[in-house]
Amino acid sequence: MLAVVYQGPDQLRLEKRARPTIQAPTDAIVRITKTTICGTDLAILKGGVDTVDPGRIIGHEGVGVVESVGSGVAQFRPGDRVLISCITACGYCEACRRGIPSNCANGGWILGNTIDGCQANYVRVPFADNGLYHIPDCISEEVALMLSDILPTGLEVGVMNGDVAFGDVVAIVGAGPVGLAALLTVQFFAPAEVIVVDVDDYRLELAKKLGATAVINNRDNQAKAEILALTNGRGVDTAIEAVGHPLTCKLVQEIVGMGGTIANIGVYSESAELHKQSLWVKNITIRMGVVNTTTIPLLLKTIQGGKLDPGQLVTHRFPFNQVLKAYDVFRHAAREQAVKIVLYTDESAETVVGDYSRYSEEDLIEMIVGQVVDRLGSDRPKTP
Repeated sequence: MLAVVYQGPDQLRLEKRARPTIQAPTDAIVRITKTTICGTDLAILKGGVDTVDPGRIIGHEGVGVVESVGSGVAQFRPGDRVLISCITACGYCEACRRGIPSNCANGGWILGNTIDGCQANYVRVPFADNGLYHIPDCISEEVALMLSDILPTGLEVGVMNGDVAFGDVVAIVGAGPVGLAALLTVQFFAPAEVIVVDVDDYRLELAKKLGATAVINNRDNQAKAEILALTNGRGVDTAIEAVGHPLTCKLVQEIVGMGGTIANIGVYSESAELHKQSLWVKNITIRMGVVNTTTIPLLLKTIQGGKLDPGQLVTHRFPFNQVLKAYDVFRHAAREQAVKIVLYTDESAETVVGDYSRYSEEDLIEMIVGQVVDRLGSDRPKTP
């Protein structure tokens, strides 16, 4: 089979690998039909995730068809269309019993991290009865794919951790895939206003279409002043941080109002300062964590009922054999106006990928040169 393999910082290869096999009675082997690229995959590619060793097949999001199951799998059979959760849960450890499967003693986020992941033709899914979900006939695989990670993350870690309630004023800082997923799901809680902050005009325009009541381009660092003006100096009830940078961490602290909540989704690669000297008098709550994906069944029902369409987040489609080009597009998301990329691994891929179904030799050379230039630029000493 073909697989995307991490070989060390800035080294990614499409390689031939042996198909995975059943290793435990609770395993399932899934033939991947569609997968996608996550911001975490880019962090891995930069060498920012210590638990991912060279030689690992990466990717933790996917949909496909069950190929085989172990003797202990009760809910799934070969031929079933399934959605793969990014979280693996045994169901019986202390963390699972406490409702925190992301901290499962026997799983958690392991796909594409400590075991081979979903950016391949086939993947082994441990504890399949807990990690797979049947895809209803009325839901397309592309839409279901958005529930592997980003929709539950936006909902659970952003909206629900943010205690959003009817009539609240909410700010979402960061209009990337997860920030926009939070925007889609926050509307179920009927906030009065949802303000989205980013520095990319395309994503802010998309945020308007997806339901934001106001958008702010923070290129001039005036988001704090604009949000305080919009709220008559009060600040917001919930500030959702969906970037993972010290500056955006500082911004949500500045805009959260009295009795408000900060919900941190962003994954940080460097420390960020907590300004307790100004926060303690506000009586605020700060929450952060890893998605548990326990809301996947509810999200599936919501899509079935026509109340949610996460397919709006898909901007690019590629056949799997052009995954390196897809990574290049995702790394330059602002330039390419990319939000969520779908990789088709099934035989029909080339008939459905539109304008991205073919790339010339010149395109590939340009991609490689661009990556080299980026690397040289990051290594070059900065002038004062």
